[in-house]
Amino acid sequence: MTFQAIWVMVMLFGILNVTSSEVFRCPKICSCTASSFQCSNVTQLTSKNGTSPVSLLMLTNVNLTEVPTHAFTGLVSIRKMRIYNTGLRHLPDFSTISFARTEFVLSMEDNVEIKRIPANAFHGLAKMTFDIALVSCSIKEVDSFAFNGTNIRKLDLSNNRFLRKLPDDAFEGTTGPLSLDVSSTALSFLPETGMRHLKKLKATSAFALKRLPPLNSLAELQQADITYPCQCCAFYSWYSKRRQETMNNSSAFCKTIQRVLKDGTGYNLYNDHPELEDICPTYADVKCTPKPDALNPCEDLLGPILGHFTWIIAFFTVFGNIAVLMHLLLTRHKLTISKFLICNLALADMCMGIYLMLIAFKDCDSRREYFNYAAAWQTGPGCGIAGFLTMFSCELSVYTLTVISLERWYTIVNALDFNKRLCMHHVANIMFAGWIFSLLVAVLPLVGVNSYSKVSICLPMDIDTWDSQLYVMIVLSLNVLAFVVVCCCYGCIYLNVCKPLPVNRSSDTKLAKRMAVLIFTDFLCKAPISFFAISASLHMPLISVSHSKIVLIIFHPINSLCNPFLYTILTRRFRKEMGRLLHRCGGALKLFKDQRQQLQSNLRTSNTK
Repeated sequence: MTFQAIWVMVMLFGILNVTSSEVFRCPKICSCTASSFQCSNVTQLTSKNGTSPVSLLMLTNVNLTEVPTHAFTGLVSIRKMRIYNTGLRHLPDFSTISFARTEFVLSMEDNVEIKRIPANAFHGLAKMTFDIALVSCSIKEVDSFAFNGTNIRKLDLSNNRFLRKLPDDAFEGTTGPLSLDVSSTALSFLPETGMRHLKKLKATSAFALKRLPPLNSLAELQQADITYPCQCCAFYSWYSKRRQETMNNSSAFCKTIQRVLKDGTGYNLYNDHPELEDICPTYADVKCTPKPDALNPCEDLLGPILGHFTWIIAFFTVFGNIAVLMHLLLTRHKLTISKFLICNLALADMCMGIYLMLIAFKDCDSRREYFNYAAAWQTGPGCGIAGFLTMFSCELSVYTLTVISLERWYTIVNALDFNKRLCMHHVANIMFAGWIFSLLVAVLPLVGVNSYSKVSICLPMDIDTWDSQLYVMIVLSLNVLAFVVVCCCYGCIYLNVCKPLPVNRSSDTKLAKRMAVLIFTDFLCKAPISFFAISASLHMPLISVSHSKIVLIIFHPINSLCNPFLYTILTRRFRKEMGRLLHRCGGALKLFKDQRQQLQSNLRTSNTK
């Protein structure tokens, strides 16, 4: 107990020591009281420094809510002013400031009570080129013309986590800025005006900034450090297109300059004659980070050919499986175990078709400009829904196909023992477990175990962390295990089929043969995907993401497309029942025509009377 008391006293002493070192200290050139301070040429002359030049004015840990008006009048030697960790609620008044310096740095950090930058906030600094750092404040609002009348070299608004809007006319009347930092803010867009002379843009950890302004408004940008790799594609594409247009439309003089640069003999030409940039602009590439990687290349979501192919597959997949569900659920025949399992399979396959429609629609919406939509799409709810649908569909389909195989094997092996027949409630419980499992697999990437936002086609392809890699390996291993189970089941079925068949087993064996063809077709379609996915999860990718899109679009949904046709639409029973339905519809139509003719005849008779 004594030891604990001594330890608490030591800790309290340390806290008091730190606190005492952070109390407000009046700058030497200022005159301070308990409630105010003044830093002017008069206070500087009467201070201990006298006429000695002071380049830094630092106000830290000031427990004041506002800086007195005219507090900084007449200071002639200050180069930098730092206002740190104060209780200020408003920006200081700079209207009467009269620094003699032509360059000035204003740094205001950790002033958490400052929530707004009003119009003409820095009007007093109009004669100077200066840097402004308003870092880690609580700025929520920037007014129009906030920086009016200034010449800003660097503007740092980073770590203002509540700053959501920077109006288009915030930089009206401003020369600059040349450098802008909006990292760790909640900005969702940047101004479209006032940023033409911007040379450097920093917007790291600005996760709400998913779309850049028109790149014409950033014509002189040279360096960009942003949040999403896809946004660098916008710069690469725009500058490449602009450079090509300039080369095609350039004068004979500029073509000569370009030829000299290409030969390598004029590499210092623009350094020696910077005015050439105005006559013959080079439009050098922007140095942009993070660069697009293998998972997010600079390309469309699907492209024209693959996009059209996806629409075709999606259309037939959705409407084919709807036809299967309507056929199985609306017919008068009893719902058997086989029909019940095929209904589950049709639901799973229909989800795959909806996924393909979402991907194809987004591809059409973002064609040739996917870089402007990529961040919003991959981090938004659309990609999450698409990824959920495809993973749920895939896992439920594999699970259902495995259950179908096991059910066929069990039924054929125990065909003569009626006490071992499966009941509907047994199969329903098994499929309920399959739905829970499929939902769990599909939900995990939405809660942080892997991610659907890693690639544009919204599949969980993140293998950067151990839990993401473990997720991928477990899902792939279960799919491979399911394939092995199916192979074993149909191997046993084949051995039973080869034996002399009793009469009452013939229908089961015919159904088993048909389902064997269907299920092996399904798993052969999944084989390329499993092979390439396992190699990628082991950090040994065999194909690029561009090629993997082709493999996934062609092989991944092909079983969902084929199942409704092979299971139902192309079967003899379906044709017979459709014939009966059409016959009934034809009879109903004929009856309707007869009744209409009879009604018209009765009306004519009544009119003649």
